[in-house]
Amino acid sequence: MNLDAENRVVLNVGGIRHETYKATLKKIPATRLSRLTEALANYDPMLNEYFFDRHPGVFGQILNYYRTGKLHYPTDVCGPLFEEELEFWGLDSNQVEPCCWMTYTSHRDTQETLAVLDRLDLDTEKPSEEEIARKFYMEDDFRKGQLSCWQNLKPKIWSLFDEPYSSSAAKAIGIASVFFICVSILSFCLKTHPDMRVPMIKNITVQTSENSSAWTLDKTQTNPHEAFFYIECVCNAWFTFEITIRFIASPSKLDFCRAPVNFIDFIATLSFYLDLVLQKFASHVENADILEFFSIIRIMRLFKLTRHSPGLKILIQTFRASAKELSLLVFFLVLGIVIFASLVYYAERIQSNPTNDFNSIPLGLWWALVTMTTVGYGDMAPKTYIGMFVGALCALAGVLTIALPVPVIVSNFAMYYSHTQARAKLPKKRRRVLPVEQPRGPRAGLGPPLPPGPTNTQNRRMNAIKQPKDMMAPKMGNGEETMPMLMLNHSDKEDSLPRNSSNPRKGSRQHQHSCCTTAFSTVSTPVDGTTEFH
Repeated sequence: MNLDAENRVVLNVGGIRHETYKATLKKIPATRLSRLTEALANYDPMLNEYFFDRHPGVFGQILNYYRTGKLHYPTDVCGPLFEEELEFWGLDSNQVEPCCWMTYTSHRDTQETLAVLDRLDLDTEKPSEEEIARKFYMEDDFRKGQLSCWQNLKPKIWSLFDEPYSSSAAKAIGIASVFFICVSILSFCLKTHPDMRVPMIKNITVQTSENSSAWTLDKTQTNPHEAFFYIECVCNAWFTFEITIRFIASPSKLDFCRAPVNFIDFIATLSFYLDLVLQKFASHVENADILEFFSIIRIMRLFKLTRHSPGLKILIQTFRASAKELSLLVFFLVLGIVIFASLVYYAERIQSNPTNDFNSIPLGLWWALVTMTTVGYGDMAPKTYIGMFVGALCALAGVLTIALPVPVIVSNFAMYYSHTQARAKLPKKRRRVLPVEQPRGPRAGLGPPLPPGPTNTQNRRMNAIKQPKDMMAPKMGNGEETMPMLMLNHSDKEDSLPRNSSNPRKGSRQHQHSCCTTAFSTVSTPVDGTTEFH
């Protein structure tokens, strides 16, 4: 009985006592529990137990890992917390069982999603002065307090023209920008309507049958109404002013030019001035109207609305995240188009078919594309029974091919949108938790540990609870009496474990709000058990 008691060890984790055999803890070497000795600072000889101020619920699964060799993930804790506990106990997170792996790694997908949302700049919270200085690469001047007038004015101008939700003035400028975009697109579309165009009339001299000349009016072409020209001049004047101010006040000129929206805005504005030059110097050239085709790029200004709508940013990011599924859809669609175009071409030639619409396989490609996408213009249709059967298979294959990736795209959009809403509802400020190091209690006066046994262990617990009067703290002058506290230090520098610092957890300001709805918090746990918040 005494031999069995000597082989047992008591672990007090977060106030919950766990008792197991020492041999059980030796099953996984090079871990914290496999190197327990009574010389450690967190060993209490009075209670004959080791105290660790860690999560007790996670430790139950960790101790079960020592007993059974299978590491399961508790569903009632957050993923980063479980990783921190495994790191503290010196265990590898890759040893999680396959049945729990998908649930355990879900927080990593959340971290990647929130990292993408940070790049989209959906946060409407006003940044601090230090963050603004870091963004505009003037941290040194900010720390020295030597910011010039232009350095103070530059971030304000940038916020006015690029961050519509930063202030009321920025909202007004954003509304004006959206107004000019809509007016420009509307003008570009309406000037092609026949009722909005003015005919060009010319006098033409013709020879009559009586060998005399006469003149007549002839409509050679139509031009847009003159009002559209002035509307475009006003709109493009605003676009030119806006892109110039944003370029001058941008934090990085190179990043500004690399942005796709800015590149589209520059090309669309440049096309207006090129159109003016061509109308003046190349209007006499034959087929000069073809040059107006390049002005269609002005419609691409609609992408500028993404700066004013977070929903459009999420939608574009959804298609980016679903690029693999979309490429797979295109691959199977092309594969089906080629197969069914070839089948319907030869199917229509088997039977007598005087009105055969499929004279070649390239013509069948158009029919297969229209059929698989469930459009069905009706300009081409199979006439034979075999061709109709191929057409039915083509339609069914198209429905299945297009429908399969749709749930993935919808799921990605719902994921980004839900995380965006969660970030918006998080409190902007949280109470800061200060790291306080536990003081080391005196160990010399506790005496040598008593021999293990049920009676001795019970006596130690009673002695820890019922302290004699001489061990009580002295009374204060006001008659009050201080309560004794048993300080149990769980820091053990001697039991240091190698820590993997190659993959530090980094998070933005929003990530530190909640580890359950956002990414990893920037929390590191040293070997001595204290918790540090960065």
